[in-house]
Amino acid sequence: MHNMTKLLMQHKIVAIFRNIEEQAADAAAQSLIDGGIRLMEVTMNTKGATGLIRGWRERFGEKAAIGAGTVLDVEMAEEAVDAGAQFLISPNLDEAVIEYGIRQDVPVWPGVMTPTEIVRAWKAGAEAVKVFPMASLGLSYLKEIRAPLNNIPMIATGGVDLDNIGAFLEAGACGVGLGSKLVRQDWIESGEFDRLRKQASRFVQAIQEQG
Repeated sequence: MHNMTKLLMQHKIVAIFRNIEEQAADAAAQSLIDGGIRLMEVTMNTKGATGLIRGWRERFGEKAAIGAGTVLDVEMAEEAVDAGAQFLISPNLDEAVIEYGIRQDVPVWPGVMTPTEIVRAWKAGAEAVKVFPMASLGLSYLKEIRAPLNNIPMIATGGVDLDNIGAFLEAGACGVGLGSKLVRQDWIESGEFDRLRKQASRFVQAIQEQG
């Protein structure tokens, strides 16, 4: 198993940065790292995404893994890896992206919804899959698909918050993707980075309590 996938299994949280203000991005990332976050994803549809990935690898490389999200095709995967992305996450399943990741030694955790897609991703070489959109599918859906497919690590993304994170992990998620519930745009815009750090540490605490 790839080191990045091991890191995911250990720390269980991927913080998702989407459309983050460039001038506040570094401070926001620092706050999450100070709160205990160890995997951060910059979505490729964020303005200046590759610059952020490159900069964060230099600045935070020792403290956190930096990956790319919303990687829709091989071309985007190449851009992300050139910028230094250490893992790739997609909302969709594209086997060519998984194959590219294997060649580059960069793990790809693709977006999947149905049991067929989950198994297809696994057979193509994905070490973990992102079950999305979890907010619409719900916890009971995760429990049901885990029963026959419990050997495939699943990241629950969408709809995970402080109140239900424990339930998602109990239902068998190997980790969670957290966007707006963790990377709070309103706090970032108002410069409340200490609040952001505290929120991060609450999520980390919730994971540890799950133990």
